[in-house]
Amino acid sequence: MNIELFIQRAEALHKQLADLYQTASVLPWIPPDLLPQAFKELYSNSKLVQLAAEELYHQNEELLQTRSLLEAERQHYYNLFEFAPDGYLVTNAEGIIQEVNLTAVKLLNAPKHILLDQSMINFIRLEERESFRGELNQLLQSDKVKELVVRLQQFHGESFDAVLTLAVVRNQNGKINSLRWLLRHINERQQKDLGLVNNENYLSQDRPIYIYPKGENIPLNPLVIWYVRQGLVKLSTFSETGEEVLMGLAKTHMVFGSSMTSLPIYQATALSDVELVSINSSEIAVTPMLSHILLPKINQRLRQTESFLVIAGRRRVEDRLYHLLKLLQQEIGESVSEGIRLSVRFTHEDIANACCTTRVTVTRLMGKLQQQGLISFDSKKHIIIRMLETRS
Repeated sequence: MNIELFIQRAEALHKQLADLYQTASVLPWIPPDLLPQAFKELYSNSKLVQLAAEELYHQNEELLQTRSLLEAERQHYYNLFEFAPDGYLVTNAEGIIQEVNLTAVKLLNAPKHILLDQSMINFIRLEERESFRGELNQLLQSDKVKELVVRLQQFHGESFDAVLTLAVVRNQNGKINSLRWLLRHINERQQKDLGLVNNENYLSQDRPIYIYPKGENIPLNPLVIWYVRQGLVKLSTFSETGEEVLMGLAKTHMVFGSSMTSLPIYQATALSDVELVSINSSEIAVTPMLSHILLPKINQRLRQTESFLVIAGRRRVEDRLYHLLKLLQQEIGESVSEGIRLSVRFTHEDIANACCTTRVTVTRLMGKLQQQGLISFDSKKHIIIRMLETRS
C-alpha cells in the first residue's frame, strides 16, 4: 500500500472513532461505564497507528534520499569505468562478455552490441587458444590476480600484443560471479616493465606518506586521489536533515577522493590510525602504468558502492541490517575462534545511519541477533559475526 494513502486512512480512522464516540455517548441503551473505557482504548490504539504511519513515512523519505545519493555515486563510478584509459571487460565464469568499456571497444575494433555475448576466446589467436584455456582454468582455482601476455585478434582488423589482467569475483558461498579483464595494448619495451604492474610498492614509491589518527577527518582535494597504505577510512555524506549517510569504506590498498564522486558533500574519516599516499590526478593522466594500477581499485570502489545501493533498496529494516553485516564481514572481517570479527568498532548509531533507520531499532534487532547466537561482542565491543543463515 502507498505510504501516503496509509497515513490518510489512519487519519480518517482516527476522526471516525472520535465522531463515533460523540454519537454513541448520547445513546441510552449503552451502559455509561462501558463506553468511555472501550472508546478510550480504541482512540488510543488509533493514535498509535497514526504515529506509526508518520514514523514510517519519515523513514521511507530518508531511505529514498539515501538511495538517490547512492545511485548518483554508482553512476559516477560507472562513468569512470566507461571512460577509463585502459580497456575493461566483465565476463561470466565461462568468459562470455557482459560489460565492456569504450577503450576495449576501440582496441577490439567492434561495436559494443557486437562484443556483448561474445566469448573472450574468440579474440585469442588460434595457435594460442589451448595454452590460454590452461592459464584460465588455473586462475579459476585461485583468487590471485593474474597477468597474461597474449596476441589478440581484432574483430575486424589486425592482431596486436596485449596484456590481460584477470581477477575472479566470487560470491559469499565461494561460487564465481564474474571475471574482470583489464586490457592494454603493449609494445616490446612495455613488456619488459610488466613487473611493476599490480605492485603496491609502486604507488608508495617516491611519494610522501600522510598519517591520520583514528577519528580525524581527512582533507579532500579534487586534484588528489588518496591511496590507503594502511588502515580503514569511512566515506560518508549528509542528508537534508543533517544525518550522516555511510557511502563506503576504503580499506588497505583501496583508493578514494572527492574527484571520484559527484556528491556535493563528501567526508572521509579515519576509523583507525591510517597511512595515506597522495597521488595527483595530473600524474595519472601522463603515466599509463599508474592508470593501469588504479583502474581495478576504482572498480573495487564501484562494486562496493553498488553493494551499499542494494542494501538501501531493501524494504525491511531486518534485511538491510542482515546484508550490511554480511558486507562488513566481507570487507573488513578477520577470522577469530568465535567467527568473523569486524576489525573496527561500529556504534549502533553508525549502523542505524547505514541502514536508514533509528538507533533504537538497531539496538533491538542487534539484541535479537545476539540472543539467537548469530552475533557476539569482544572485550572492545567489536562485533563478531557467526554463521548467518542464507537469505535472498
